[in-house]
Amino acid sequence: MKISIITVSFNAAKTIAATIDSVVAQTYANIEHIVIDGASTDGTLAVIDRYRSKLAKVVSETDHGIYDAMNKGLSVATGDIIGFLNADDIYTQNDILETVAKLMAQDNLDAIMGDAEFVHPQNPTRPIRRFRSNRFNPSRIAWGWMPAHPALFLHRSVFERFGIFKTSYRIAGDFELVARIFHQGTLKYQHVPNVWVRMLTGGVSTGGWRNTILLNQEVLRACRENGIQTNFLKILSKYLVKPLEFLNK
Repeated sequence: MKISIITVSFNAAKTIAATIDSVVAQTYANIEHIVIDGASTDGTLAVIDRYRSKLAKVVSETDHGIYDAMNKGLSVATGDIIGFLNADDIYTQNDILETVAKLMAQDNLDAIMGDAEFVHPQNPTRPIRRFRSNRFNPSRIAWGWMPAHPALFLHRSVFERFGIFKTSYRIAGDFELVARIFHQGTLKYQHVPNVWVRMLTGGVSTGGWRNTILLNQEVLRACRENGIQTNFLKILSKYLVKPLEFLNK
């Protein structure tokens, strides 16, 4: 099975080399790494150029946001399994994609998910909190729960059945996709209780209270668009549990 990894970048000169290195280091042989860059101006393309021989496809042009960029990656991906690794994320072990391919084929899965951990850019070896994807199941979408997106891998048939990202979302387009594909309970999926991805804090979904407000507004909208009954109290209740991510790293 071929695995397509899509990396979306914009002005990520300081971090994208580590992202690409973590894909190059994977022991699985049949990997297609696609980089979709939003016309960076900080030297990101110079970094990417050093890896041209390791990359299946590089596109650098203006886009209409992160989900438009992800859709561009999907439009050129040819893999049986699709994953997204942003330009400030890295895989934590070298055999992750090998595990993904083995379990997806062995158990005929539509999706497989691991955990992610957040680290501070100034101290990237010390985890701040752990995003445990096992807290997600389809019945918890109404409460705003989803798997860690960079640690979620989907069979390409899922996109063929349910469609791609909605570009009208600014922050919660990944949540909307999860709501759309999982809420009917028809996907066969598995959780692996290992940290697969290390993410730097300061991204769009962790970028302050204004982004938190917008995120939850879009989560509410995503639920309503997909026929999932919820309200703000339900969605905000997940923050009562979130502190456990800091305690149980």
